[in-house]
Amino acid sequence: MMKKIICVLLCALVFCALALPAFAEVGVVDEAYYQRFQGEKITLNVYNWGEYISDGSDDSMNVIKEFEELTGISVHYTTFASNEEMYAKIKSGGGQYDVIIPSDYMIARMASEGMLEKLDFSNIPNYALIDDVYKGMEYDENEEYSVPYMWGIVGLIYNTTMIDDEIDSWNALWDERYMGNILMFSNSRDAFGISLARLGYSLNDTDPAHLEEAANELKNQKMLVQAYVMDEIFNKMEGGEAAIAPYYAGDAITMIDENPDLAFAIPKEGTNYFVDAMVIPTGCENKEAAEMFINFMCEPEVSAANAEYIGYSTPSSAAKELLDLDEETMAIAYPDASVLEKTEVFKALPEEANEAIDKYWTDILSYNENPNEWIGPVFLVVAFVASIVITIVRAYKKKHDIY
Repeated sequence: MMKKIICVLLCALVFCALALPAFAEVGVVDEAYYQRFQGEKITLNVYNWGEYISDGSDDSMNVIKEFEELTGISVHYTTFASNEEMYAKIKSGGGQYDVIIPSDYMIARMASEGMLEKLDFSNIPNYALIDDVYKGMEYDENEEYSVPYMWGIVGLIYNTTMIDDEIDSWNALWDERYMGNILMFSNSRDAFGISLARLGYSLNDTDPAHLEEAANELKNQKMLVQAYVMDEIFNKMEGGEAAIAPYYAGDAITMIDENPDLAFAIPKEGTNYFVDAMVIPTGCENKEAAEMFINFMCEPEVSAANAEYIGYSTPSSAAKELLDLDEETMAIAYPDASVLEKTEVFKALPEEANEAIDKYWTDILSYNENPNEWIGPVFLVVAFVASIVITIVRAYKKKHDIY
């Protein structure tokens, strides 16, 4: 009889273990906390960068599914390609979201414009697991609006089969030898940051003369650029369609995994160090549930799963300890102090500087000196003229019996 009882208990335990979400194998801080909205049919609208969450592919954790199964809350998940795209959509009222994940400087801008709700950290107990170095940063120095999600730096990813030289400078993006094989950021803040750093200025420089100089350099670069990209970079670099591009370290890790011919370099002039953080837009209708989602994303097992899948760096030491990364990946994702000393965080710029950059960027994108843009039309014109000349010559020869 005792053996039967023990057998039944063991079966029950196995059944319960299988019924729990996958990350519960390691343990949830407070499972009861996540049951508060069961049966209330709440849906959260989450707006995040593309390729920026563990989605269940390649045997990874499906973070959204785990959250839904644990809480009973549905998640409608959509993505954006740049901070500027996200800002424009929310500013114009183009979408109602409960959680968004912008970068540091954009968080500061949105908070200053009244676009973000102050968080109730009593609903986000896992905020205590975020390392202190990522708290109270300039973009949210009073720790009111945001919870860090991931961090990283910007560098150069390049194809070693197409580039023989050592890559250590932003100048590589202006090297005429790589004409037509250079990709460039399609968002203005990153592009101007690179141009300013290359000229020896701060990434946050607002001097009108310096911004104009940076804009002129970007305009001069355009004739060398194959395409301005964001998420499109994955297919292009992984497929060997371009030689070099600036991009985020975490995504570089993903691309190198797919194509071992790729490598990553940090420019000697310095670069951007960024923190992406979770915030709640003003007018959110499910604020407590949104704070629950933010808390879930800070669970060490969840944060580790996200960091491992997307390649970015977790702000939680507890999550980092769960990772098993090789030496090359560690060097990119968690660079040493000598690298970080030469980085700079983007700050929210004055409105007049934002307006100037937006105007310059529009001019740059509409500038028609890119051979990749005009070579097609010129070829068609030349071909048309040539066909006319050939027709005239043939008619002349026929008329005068010239063969």
